[in-house]
Amino acid sequence: MNARFVPPHPPRGAGPVPVWRGFFGERGRTAIFGWSQAAFTEWHIRRNVLGYRVHIPLHPDAVQRVLLDNAANYAKPDIVKKILAPMIGRGLLSADGPLWRDQRRIVAASFAPPAIDALAPAFARAARATMADWRAGEMRDMAVQATATTMRIIADTLFAGDPRLASEDAMRHIAAALAGFGEARLQALLRLPLMPLSRKGRAGARGRIYLRTALADIVRDRLAKDDADDFPGRLIHALGARFEAKEAFDIAVDNAATFYLAGHETTANALIWTLYLLSEQQELQEQAAAEARAALATGADGSALLDRLPLLRQILDESLRLYPPAPRFDRQAIAADRLGDVDVAPGDLVSIWPWLIHRHSKLWDDSDAFDPARFEPAAKAKLHRFQYLPFGGGPRVCVGARFSTIEALTILASWLGEWRFRPSGRPVRPAGLVTLRPADGLPLRIERR
Repeated sequence: MNARFVPPHPPRGAGPVPVWRGFFGERGRTAIFGWSQAAFTEWHIRRNVLGYRVHIPLHPDAVQRVLLDNAANYAKPDIVKKILAPMIGRGLLSADGPLWRDQRRIVAASFAPPAIDALAPAFARAARATMADWRAGEMRDMAVQATATTMRIIADTLFAGDPRLASEDAMRHIAAALAGFGEARLQALLRLPLMPLSRKGRAGARGRIYLRTALADIVRDRLAKDDADDFPGRLIHALGARFEAKEAFDIAVDNAATFYLAGHETTANALIWTLYLLSEQQELQEQAAAEARAALATGADGSALLDRLPLLRQILDESLRLYPPAPRFDRQAIAADRLGDVDVAPGDLVSIWPWLIHRHSKLWDDSDAFDPARFEPAAKAKLHRFQYLPFGGGPRVCVGARFSTIEALTILASWLGEWRFRPSGRPVRPAGLVTLRPADGLPLRIERR
């Protein structure tokens, strides 16, 4: 029996942090900082943020209405589109209506189960390549290792191994681009033009330019080939059948940016937090490692490997509950609606917070404690379908969810099968506005099994 373990989370006060604090200090750097204890016990929160009325529904039935039952009434907010436009334009993540449906149909084929299973050997190759220069007894920043591995996988599986997307320069620019979102968020809320003002903002702008330029060159390369059979190649030719040439090119770049960013960042974060949780629970880590070695010995990969890793899958699911890669996502009401007993007016923002829902005391027993048994088959079957949202929900559920899950389990099994991960003794603190990572990385001591 593994001992009860409560991993770190930000402190919670008796009342909410004032709205203005959301733009300064730790609250301005970390989306999950500053929530009161009440946010984990109430069913609906309403706030006014710089003239915007914001609803935060926490009951799964209300979340289901927004994401599924009345999803057509809840669009991507204009403010979110403004913030995301310099990075991903009108790609799948930010589009609405017919444009979203067209893109979803085109992209879905690349993420069908047979297509993902065909890519699974690349997941294992990337995991082994990362391990190649590890040395027993050394300290490794596993946040860096996880990110480098998932970047290599996205470059190899979706972009035919293009070196422009798997270099150290690319990693540095992408990290800067994500860090620069905080400044853009404040400017958008204040209804100001988006322009880089701080050193972090300028670095973020350079990162976005680097990424968009590299991806535009890649799409342009594929456009010149009739037989380009990778993700951007299939994308540009499929879009060309539906849109004028210039619009097809722009949307192809937008989606290349979307899938390159989301495809590596979210999985990397899932790996980082799972390794942290296992490093703090050595007995559980040994159990997971034994399962991984037995599964890998069969030669299985893809879906077949997933079926042989029930414990590791439960650990990953619980890691995603405690540290959802995207702690929030937003919608905007088009017409009046009602969530439970709360009226929503046209133009109101509706913010879905997996961070709050996944730790809500009325939905989860001992909600801050790590307990992978929550995701044993019988227990998982009893969960409301909208109380666990690591990949969103409804029609806009992440199209890459299966890709990410098999990728993460393959990497974890490969690493755990050969290496043991020990804590560094340094405190770990979650941070980030767009995604959640340990502040200052995750150094762990590694030992060969």
